[in-house]
Amino acid sequence: MSNHLINETSPYLLQHAHNPVDWYPWGEEALQKAVAEDRPILVSIGYAACHWCHVMERESFEDEETAALMNAHFINIKIDREERPDLDHIYMDAVQTMTGSGGWPLNVFLTPDKKPFYGGTYYPPRPYANRPSWKDVLMAVAEAFQQKRQQIEDQAANLTQHLVDANSFGLDEAGILKFSINDIDTACSNILKQADTAWGGFGRAPKFPQTQVIRYLLRYSLLEQERPESLSAKARAQALLSLDKMMEGGIYDQVGGGFARYATDTEWLAPHFEKMLYDNALLVITLSEASQVTGDERYKTCLEQTLSFVERELLHPRGGFYAALDADSEGEEGKYYVWSKKEIEDLLGADATLFARYYDISEAGNWEGTNILRVLRPAAEVARDNGISMQELEALLARGRLRLLAAREERVRPGLDDKIILGWNALMNTAYSKAFEATGNEAYKARAIHNMQFLLQAFKDAEGRFLHVWKNDVARYPAFLDDYAYLVEALLQLYRISADSSWLLIAGDLCESVQQDFIEKETGYFYYTPGDQEDVILRKKEVYDGATPSGNAVMAQNLLVLALLLDKPAWRLQAERMIAQLSNAVIKYPTSFGAWMLDFYLAYKGFKEIVLLGDYSRVQQALLRHFLPHSVIMAANAADDRFPLLADKTAGAPLRIYLCENYTCRQPVQTLEELLQLINVNDHGGV
Repeated sequence: MSNHLINETSPYLLQHAHNPVDWYPWGEEALQKAVAEDRPILVSIGYAACHWCHVMERESFEDEETAALMNAHFINIKIDREERPDLDHIYMDAVQTMTGSGGWPLNVFLTPDKKPFYGGTYYPPRPYANRPSWKDVLMAVAEAFQQKRQQIEDQAANLTQHLVDANSFGLDEAGILKFSINDIDTACSNILKQADTAWGGFGRAPKFPQTQVIRYLLRYSLLEQERPESLSAKARAQALLSLDKMMEGGIYDQVGGGFARYATDTEWLAPHFEKMLYDNALLVITLSEASQVTGDERYKTCLEQTLSFVERELLHPRGGFYAALDADSEGEEGKYYVWSKKEIEDLLGADATLFARYYDISEAGNWEGTNILRVLRPAAEVARDNGISMQELEALLARGRLRLLAAREERVRPGLDDKIILGWNALMNTAYSKAFEATGNEAYKARAIHNMQFLLQAFKDAEGRFLHVWKNDVARYPAFLDDYAYLVEALLQLYRISADSSWLLIAGDLCESVQQDFIEKETGYFYYTPGDQEDVILRKKEVYDGATPSGNAVMAQNLLVLALLLDKPAWRLQAERMIAQLSNAVIKYPTSFGAWMLDFYLAYKGFKEIVLLGDYSRVQQALLRHFLPHSVIMAANAADDRFPLLADKTAGAPLRIYLCENYTCRQPVQTLEELLQLINVNDHGGV
């Protein structure tokens, strides 16, 4: 027997469509029923790859007795947080305010008018470790709603007002940007105070990649290396250590490529095994920049293996990318990815001993009696200690990985969350463009173009506005700020690598749409939801980085770039105002504001404006291999009066290259070498 979720497309909602709980999707039917029957609403939020969501479903939502309690006392609504991140943000904030912590599954109780009054995360079927059972929670809330209704209403009103007040986060008085190099150094110092200098990353377990912080450290290490008093060397060391330890750890799939969401320990050994599209996109972006900065082939190899995983397991035939792979298979977290030593020996024969030695595989196992592949010693050291060459070791390891991958394909696979999310696809689009910059692989550029064509066609509604999620040829839900911000960023990156001005013009049009639909005029920031969305109790403004970069921070960077390329000085002033209002918080707490740190640094340094006029393609591709983080590149066969940097210039034979700042250009040069001398690029491609 099915419930009201049976006609949904979200894999997460469909997982619950046959629960005995009378689940509804979020929508008018359920919300009006709550008002008409004057019953509290139970909202349960999760996502398809969430391990503890599966656990609570098995223990409670599939239990007939528990379902009967839920159906008798509540209007029960299931939400996929990836379909409705706006609702997840609001109700997660409410639960964090009430309890001091959050996570998924998120279970929150609302009054009939959608205001939260109680909630938590996972509840066990029986009391455990000072945590009440789910049945106890249900009965206590139901009784309180009947017997203490006014207290419930007052609590809901107070909590909702708190959420509204918190949305007006403390901002410094808007004004002209006035930070200095000391602020740049202080922010770097504050990052390094939280650095794990043994295992990489920042803070203690659980450990997340925090790619925006690593990207800032890479920029800082490069751009401040000439100042003896800077922290350049420490910044570089920590950025690369963090990437190295992730690449060597269990958070990285040593057999098939791609990264899990986060590690549960300090050593990056044991992940929660779900693989999310956005994490892999952000790590490919970061690895691409590390490859450009260092010239180290390991980063190039890792990004290539990660994109191979994405194309093998997350690519839709139309050119979009699926959302995620589950952590569980056969009801067990990580089962698809772990190995016994005997399995390795049976599969690899004579190669098994050295393969196991390199990847930390033992009889006892390194995780819950089994083995997660990881690297603890450099390959050169292992080769030397075993009396073989690096080439021989690498060949042995490559053979072993291929055999394990083939054997793993025979296992029961983790579930695939096959919805396609606009913003996450835009992040992966940027990743492909960045990977093209780092490697010169034309297939990456072609993939980015094909994906962008799909996004621009599949996600538009009849009025030309963008929608958030797509599946089975149907797009749903108005796009959120992050969708637009990441899409504009991807279009700008695609323009940078292709010189096709159509991408730039679309980015400008989308930015105009964001200004109309999302702006808070008093501050210059953007709301997360468009102005005509009516089913939320408040419009939030997000400024912190979460698992993905702050949409406001990405929009600030978009505004700075578009202001320059399209001659929109008002957009530059808006971006600078956004950055200025947050500057004190960003400097003090930079690991919470990694994307803003990139903006902060860009606004301080300003742009290098590079123009290629004439037969540009060969030089453009060579130029892109260099790491030029605070630059715009415009390339065209001839002058173009639509764009100020391309106006009133003479194309040369075969090429003229202009280096400009604030539209003021030096005398043109004709070779890449001459340009690199002008902007002081070192041998590895950095500034």
